[in-house]
This record gives sequence, C-alpha cells and structure tokens, in this order.
Amino acid sequence: MLLWFLPIAAAVFGAAILRGLTGFGFALAAVPLMSLIIEPRMAVASTILLQVMIGFHDLLHLHGSYDRAAVLRLSLGSMLGMPFGIAALALFDPDAGRLAIAAISLAGLGMMLRQPQRRVAPGPGVTLAAGVLSGLFGSLAAMPGPPTVAYFVASGTPVARARASMMIFFFVSALITLPGLAVAGAVDLATLGLSLALLPLLVSGTWVGGRLFLRLEARHYRGLALGVMALAAGLAGARALVGML
Repeated sequence: MLLWFLPIAAAVFGAAILRGLTGFGFALAAVPLMSLIIEPRMAVASTILLQVMIGFHDLLHLHGSYDRAAVLRLSLGSMLGMPFGIAALALFDPDAGRLAIAAISLAGLGMMLRQPQRRVAPGPGVTLAAGVLSGLFGSLAAMPGPPTVAYFVASGTPVARARASMMIFFFVSALITLPGLAVAGAVDLATLGLSLALLPLLVSGTWVGGRLFLRLEARHYRGLALGVMALAAGLAGARALVGML
C-alpha cells in the first residue's frame, strides 16, 4: 500500500502548495498525477472531497478576507452555467469540448498579455457572466478555473482578496459537484478513506504555499496566475488531442 500511496501523497502536497500560493490550481495539478496511480474517477472524486474538507477550514481562516458578493454571484452563475455544460456533453465529444475551451482560454490569455493594464469594472453582470462560464467549462470539460482566474486578474482585485475569493469559490464549486459524484457512485468508503489520509498533506501544503504567497510581490502574482492558466489550457489541449487521435 505504501508504494502506491507515496506518489499520490507527493502529488497532493505539491498541488496544495500551488493552491496556497495562487488560490487555485489544486485539481489541475493533482488529478492528472493521481490518475497515473489510481483510476481517474477516484482521483477526481478524492480531489473534490479534499476541497470540500479543507473548504470549511478556509471559511473560518479567510473570514472577512474574501469578496462575499463576488463569490455569491460567481456561485450563482456557476449553477446557471452547469446545465448548459451538461447539455453540451450530449451534443459534443468531451475531447472536442476540452480542446475548444483550451483554445478560448489561450485566446483570452493572449488578449490579456497584449493589454496588461486593461481592467474591467467588476460589476454584477461581469461577475455573473464569469460564474456562468465557470459552470459551463467545469461541467463540460472539468475546467472551471480559467474564467474565474481571468475575472479576478482582469478586474484589478487586490491580490490577497482575489486569492481568498478564489479559494472560497472553488470550495463552493466542489460542494455543488459532490452530490452528482455521489449519485454516480464515485464516492465510496475507499475514496473517503483515501481523502482523509491525504487531508493533512493538503492542509500542510496549503500552509507552505501561503507562506510563499506572503513573500510574493503583488506585481508578480499576475504573471504567475497567467502562467498557471496557460499551463492548464496547454495540458487540456494536449489531453484532448491525444484522446481524439
């Protein structure tokens, strides 16, 4: 058991550091690495469970640090967008959807890089739209992050507040997703036991990432966030191409 648990533990710890540093990217890093050891469905379910478990801690620890109005609107938009993503799954191949989302994400990144000082007013409509896209991307291709990250980076939200808001939003997203996974039979005693065993690594890795975040200059956060987004889009596009070949 120890031989297969150690690489999973290392993957979760590394992904947790990324989460603590940026506020996002945990599932992006953890799921592909965990899927090399255990079946993908178990990797996804464990990741969702872990985000729910630590999310309750984040609610207390980050109290007052995140933008409640933005998180609420993003969550509402996500719930509105999810049915459209689920419906799209019936019409499009998942790999085709993943490739399209990767292309859209990369195009958006290109626009943000060309206009680095451009900011959008984070009004209710913009926030809700970002949430809808997050729900759509998440249910169609398991990529809820890019619209939310792009929203916070482009809106000029203070770095610490953006990081905290994303951590809480992805907790809410995990809560929304969990019942569906349970109904699908992806959550069982083995998955729950694995998640509980990995939870201390998620907590400690997030703490390490948080300490690194405190040393990160605000002007460098934008580049780091865009870099992680580009990596996510690139990996999703590569995975889609492999699946389509």
